[in-house]
Amino acid sequence: MTFTFIRNLFTRKTDNPEVEMKYLIAGLGNIGSEYSHTRHNIGFDILDEMAGQNSLSFEEKRYGSVVDYRFKGRNFILLKPNTYVNLSGKAVNYWLQKEKVPVSKLLVVVDDLALPFGTLRIKPKGGDAGHNGLKSIQAVLGTTNYARLRFGIGNNFNKGQQVDYVLGRWSSDEKEILKEKRDVAIQIIKSFGTIGTAQAMNQFNNR
Repeated sequence: MTFTFIRNLFTRKTDNPEVEMKYLIAGLGNIGSEYSHTRHNIGFDILDEMAGQNSLSFEEKRYGSVVDYRFKGRNFILLKPNTYVNLSGKAVNYWLQKEKVPVSKLLVVVDDLALPFGTLRIKPKGGDAGHNGLKSIQAVLGTTNYARLRFGIGNNFNKGQQVDYVLGRWSSDEKEILKEKRDVAIQIIKSFGTIGTAQAMNQFNNR
């Protein structure tokens, strides 16, 4: 038995390198034309923009629409669950298991009422902040230790009108800067896979 063989035996990685380079990016939203391009569907819209910029098309598969995007040696599995927001955990868990992606390489893209419109925040973990999609994911995965990219939709609504606001469409003023904000969100997603959550936070959270 040679020295080189012994050294390789003790230093080789036990993890599959293909698994290490996979990332699941789940953009939350509701299926159906009545929900298309609403504030609650910003997760869908960001992934649609990301796929479109790279001439990729989503395929309808189990529990969602899926497409693979490869960038700098990483494989980003873009997922738009078809379970409706309230059951997002079912789709996220299925694709984590199917693709053997660890929870540490999951990023959930979600709308957030607590942030002003267009504000973007990436975090390594956190609570559900009252969002039913995050509640579902937390319940199914049994943890809050997964990254999320929060897209601020603001809270410009009167008492009792939250549902109408969240399921409503963007105002004319919002639409003018929405494209720019989606592009920043795409940069953050790429950074999540290439430089990690901590550095992405430093680079983007104070913009």
